[in-house]
Amino acid sequence: MIDSDGFRPNIGIILSNPQGQVLWARRAGQNAWQFPQGGIKAHESPEQALYRELGEELGLRPAHVEIMGSTRGWLRYRLPKRYIRKHGSPTCVGQKQVWFLLRLIGRESAVRLDTCRRPEFDRWKWVNYWHPCREVIFFKREVYRRALKELAPMLYTREAGAQPCQLNP
Repeated sequence: MIDSDGFRPNIGIILSNPQGQVLWARRAGQNAWQFPQGGIKAHESPEQALYRELGEELGLRPAHVEIMGSTRGWLRYRLPKRYIRKHGSPTCVGQKQVWFLLRLIGRESAVRLDTCRRPEFDRWKWVNYWHPCREVIFFKREVYRRALKELAPMLYTREAGAQPCQLNP
């Protein structure tokens, strides 16, 4: 599903631990690290896509996490021309994302990268909250910075009563 401007609706997952670190995952067979993310299907809300992707990519169920909040709106990034697949119609020029901040409340051992036929990731680790802004691929850096900046108060203050995003893709 691609919108009229060429952006694919997507969710991003920032999973934190009790120490305020975030889960950083390596794409299978590559030296590319990122937060888990995935497309929103036509029949899904952003929150439904979050739970589906959480299960597919990290093996986690809703009982393993607490939603702390989400970005207030869509954050967009454009793909560099060399990454745009020209054979699709309509052409996808980038992603528009709702980012969710989660806290792991289940056991760390519940994180499993091998629960689907073709795993997205082959390794993961906990990193400092701001580390991903420096390490993610260049064209995603601004979206990561914006998402982390908006969501940081929810992680570092106990009284953040933010609700999950209710946007229509």
